Amino acid sequence: MAGIPTRTGSGRLERRLGLADAVVIGLGSMIGAGVFAAFAPAARAAGSGLLLGLAAAAVVAYCNATSSARLAARYPASGGTYVYGRERLGDFWGYLAGWGFVVGKTASCAAMALTVGAYVWPEQAHTVAVAAVVALTVVNYTGMHKTVWVTRGIVAVVVAVLAAVVAACLTSGEAQVVRLEVTSGATAAGVLQAAGLLFFAFAGYARIATLGEEVRDPARTIPRAIPLALGLTLVVYAAVAVAALAVLGAAGLAQTTAPLADAVRAAGQPGLAPLVRAGAALAALGSLLALILGVSRTTLAMARDRHLPHALAAVHPRFAVPHRAELVIGAVVAVLAATADLRGAIGFSSFGVLVYYAIANASAWTLTPAEGRPPRVVPALGLAGCLTFAFALPASSVIAGTAVLAAGAAAYGARRAIRARLP
Repeated sequence: MAGIPTRTGSGRLERRLGLADAVVIGLGSMIGAGVFAAFAPAARAAGSGLLLGLAAAAVVAYCNATSSARLAARYPASGGTYVYGRERLGDFWGYLAGWGFVVGKTASCAAMALTVGAYVWPEQAHTVAVAAVVALTVVNYTGMHKTVWVTRGIVAVVVAVLAAVVAACLTSGEAQVVRLEVTSGATAAGVLQAAGLLFFAFAGYARIATLGEEVRDPARTIPRAIPLALGLTLVVYAAVAVAALAVLGAAGLAQTTAPLADAVRAAGQPGLAPLVRAGAALAALGSLLALILGVSRTTLAMARDRHLPHALAAVHPRFAVPHRAELVIGAVVAVLAATADLRGAIGFSSFGVLVYYAIANASAWTLTPAEGRPPRVVPALGLAGCLTFAFALPASSVIAGTAVLAAGAAAYGARRAIRARLP
């Protein structure tokens, strides 16, 4: 296949994931801690326009997912948009996407690990976070089969908890349809900011594309798995948003720090609140598992091209995983989780994710009809949406994100200059 080197022996990952497994990985990435927490800040931004923000996020997510699926079918290798940008736009754009993803998502891993710790044992959040990182790194190290098995269990339990929340809210006497109406107080800027917040909560469908080298029959499986996982996730998010709004209203939802726990209390089911907390902890664990998985595969791809130390390109001969990359990422995340609280300082990760998807859409635009190009409006709308969401973020996030990408670009330029001087 054009642009994708053939890998043999210990350098090649094994194609073990079928359609159901790929969908489970996508669901585990998207139905994470965000669904338990994202609606409160989104309601603060959009007010009664919260559902409009969710719809806008869904449209852009659909475009990104479609572009990613078509590209992944064409280039079924580890690395996701790093590979697509390199092959379609040039080495620099692929590198920039990979750099933003690895740096931003490594910080996100540490933040998610601390979220697990805060849910499980707030007084020892750092200790629990490190233990979670170590445990999940071991799961990933021992092979994709175990990773899928663990993810499947987490997704099943989290979806069951969310179903209980939705049922409790919508069947209570506190639910009122009038609370779903959009009032004159909703602004376009607020809806866009809410869309950006909600977009990040379910943007994990790219994990399927990042694992392209481990999917069986990728040209057929990936284009089916990505939209299926996204569609199921959107149904879950829409149901939860409607249930929480119907009980709490936009104003009440904006004021809470634990929206789903407060929603079940308001619905007259306070006994469900501990279950919601446990579900949130498990969802955060699932997100962390998928994040480590995605970062290690992008690290593998960049190491193969020597943008990162080439030793990280090694694949375990027995478990068929990028074991060195996984161990290094796990170690870095564990150190960060033990020494710093990054939960309030990863705005650059949000900015970087949107740049990552913008490059994916720009790459999809260059596909020919024979290569499976989606309708032109899809990558165009996806690209415009990503850039709009990116610059609708708080100024601190935009500045931090731009600084991280600029540092990566400077490193790329310096490495190119050094190589040019070599004989």
